[in-house]
Amino acid sequence: MATVPGQPFRFGVNMRTATSGAAWGEAARRAEALGYSTLTVPDHFTEMFSPMPAVMAAAAATTRLRVGTLVLNNDFRHPVLLAREAALIDLLTDGRLQLGLGAGYMKSEYEQAGVPFDRGGVRVARLGEAVTILKALLRGETVTFAGLHYHVTGHAIHPRPRQQPHPPILIGGNGRHILALAACEADIVALTGITFSQGGTGRDFSGFTAEGTDERLRWIRETAGERFARLELNALIQRVIVTDDRVKAAEDLARQWPLTPQDVLRCPFVLLGTVDEIAETLRERRERWGISYYVVFEPVMDVFAPVVARLAGV
Repeated sequence: MATVPGQPFRFGVNMRTATSGAAWGEAARRAEALGYSTLTVPDHFTEMFSPMPAVMAAAAATTRLRVGTLVLNNDFRHPVLLAREAALIDLLTDGRLQLGLGAGYMKSEYEQAGVPFDRGGVRVARLGEAVTILKALLRGETVTFAGLHYHVTGHAIHPRPRQQPHPPILIGGNGRHILALAACEADIVALTGITFSQGGTGRDFSGFTAEGTDERLRWIRETAGERFARLELNALIQRVIVTDDRVKAAEDLARQWPLTPQDVLRCPFVLLGTVDEIAETLRERRERWGISYYVVFEPVMDVFAPVVARLAGV
């Protein structure tokens, strides 16, 4: 039985940059025409667009495409400022914003910005406070909040967002603490598969496997309780290879990762095979884990489009 029975498939594309505003708008329109439901933008201090202006430009170039962040680093934006920006973007896009949040993990980015890089538990706790403030402001409340990390006194935002009580909030991660926060507070729980340790320089693949995903779904279910049935589960796909020989593709990928070819074939964050095989794989994974919302990277947007056409809304 599916973890979240009956949840329809939807698909997003994660876009990082473009050569011009015209090229960015054209890519957004292509994603919309191919049937993708969302265009998302990451948040890193490297050669990619700043997310909030980028999602606004993508929305302006399209008519139905939802736009969002995957995901904002909470430590780089005060929740009062973010609430004001998110509310306005949602209003100006006629309710098409999806707000993705994370706790941050790249120590080098913190050092570049002169921001202290706290241990993971502190970053997650700070994100938890930020989400509390964000939700209250987006609901239209006048917020006074005194926490360990944030203090807000008598603040309300203008304008209110179009979506009520607030735009859908996605929280992404792979560790137990961040997934517990997502289970309690998010509308969409995003599974990242890989845990980045040592300030972003180390990679732990224990959550990248089918068994690791089983474990994380148990954490989410136990923490979410009754609200679990209302959650949408998301996975960011790291590899899409359309091929007649999925076993060889898995063997090639296994040489790059600390996984066996069988691990790769069963991994929720990898899609290999013909269009028919990939579509069937996604149905099987929805049955096993309830994951129904998948995001792929822009370079595979066209090659993955036949799967989107086959499954979107089903």
